[in-house]
Amino acid sequence: MKILHIDSSIQGAGSATRELTREIVARLKATRPDAQMTYRDLAAQALSHFSQAAFKRSDELEAARNTAVLEEFLAADVLVIGAPLYNFSIPTQLKAWVDRIVIAGRTFRYTERGPEGLAGGKQVIVAVARGGVYEAGSPAEFGESYLKFVLDFLGMRDVTFVRAEGLAFSPQHRESALSAAHEAIPAPAALAA
Repeated sequence: MKILHIDSSIQGAGSATRELTREIVARLKATRPDAQMTYRDLAAQALSHFSQAAFKRSDELEAARNTAVLEEFLAADVLVIGAPLYNFSIPTQLKAWVDRIVIAGRTFRYTERGPEGLAGGKQVIVAVARGGVYEAGSPAEFGESYLKFVLDFLGMRDVTFVRAEGLAFSPQHRESALSAAHEAIPAPAALAA
């Protein structure tokens, strides 16, 4: 089994999503100690914003970096993604990563019946952290809904969201929300099933 662990929080050691992704990965590794791990910290080693040079692959260094990101993604059996909500959406660092994996002909294709995802068969666990609380379908929440759409578009159906919400309300609420999020991490039997 190959695990791809993605962190995108700019909060460093104080990051709720980094805390949650570490715990998810630790539980995965306890279940499957032979698992191979690839770690990508999108805040520490940010990908550039998507550009014409990146799209056309005219910059060799950029093209090589994009290929490496895509190949890591394609090789993974399990994705663990830390996705904090900044200003109602995912961090730009995570969006830059998404731009490198949504590739026609590699991770999806267009057919007469519409788009078809080619990257199915992966288990995805997304750790979401938000300062506020957003009900499902809230018009003010674009992070989780965006990731659900993109992952489904690419063919991934086994997607679990672990949420820590209301982190900005108070230190006590933050502690309680993180505790609840830890409890919501899938049981070891459900991880990498």
